[in-house]
Amino acid sequence: MFKPRLADSAAAVQAHLEDVMQPMGDLPVVQAMRYAVQGGKSLRAFLVIESARLHDIPVVQSIWPASAIEAMHAYSLVHDDLPCMDDDDTRRGQPTVHIKWDYATAVLAGDALQSLAFELVAAEHSSPLATVRADMALSFAQAAGARGMVLGQALDMAAETADTPLTLEEITALQAGKTGALFSWSAEAGARLAEADTAPLKRYADGLGLAFQIWDDVLDIEGDASKVGKTLGKDAKAGKATFVSLLGMDAAKARAAELIEDSCAALDVYGKDADALREAARFVISRDS
Repeated sequence: MFKPRLADSAAAVQAHLEDVMQPMGDLPVVQAMRYAVQGGKSLRAFLVIESARLHDIPVVQSIWPASAIEAMHAYSLVHDDLPCMDDDDTRRGQPTVHIKWDYATAVLAGDALQSLAFELVAAEHSSPLATVRADMALSFAQAAGARGMVLGQALDMAAETADTPLTLEEITALQAGKTGALFSWSAEAGARLAEADTAPLKRYADGLGLAFQIWDDVLDIEGDASKVGKTLGKDAKAGKATFVSLLGMDAAKARAAELIEDSCAALDVYGKDADALREAARFVISRDS
């Protein structure tokens, strides 16, 4: 159930992003935007669409916030790869945007993708109710900005030059912003669209987001670079603390498994209708990329 739906949502979002960017023309910055949203698992978009499905929100509606989260995620990766941040040459097995084009084009493409993300989530197609669209846009801004993803990235950059490595508590807080905030928004999106209780999906996403990052740390050591699609081992070389360096490999994997079990338990209120989301959670700690 999960993998076919993940593939379907990824294809639908890719096609939708192509459609909305088609009128933008073919300038290098637009080419770079299209390039940046290609590939990837589109797991965040899947969470939007599946959480919407749980609340009887059709895909024709949820595709708008689902595409928004992928545009936002793509922007964050484009900027994250820049020389002033992580300085990566490869993303998803391909040259990063600033390598394929140049630094300025990468900055502008990321800026434009962020703007596009808000355009999509605030579109009337996302919800006929202005109050719902406003709530979606406000919560999106909070998850993406200095209370969420950007805060996490800032803390991550500060950790690179800190006198002492971060503690487990500090890394957990960092990742709750850098990775977890947008996962939470994605999983809660369906409930927000339906004006329903977001608490079960928030609990689900909080565990999933942290487990996702722990598994990224696992892959950074045990992964195959050709499958992961980016340079591995950079954190260890830089002497940065990670979940694996602080907990040890076995304990890190066990912690990730515990988080996923709690995430799945949070979905009990939805019964078997949430099985695809449960499979998605278990996938997070079995993936090789």
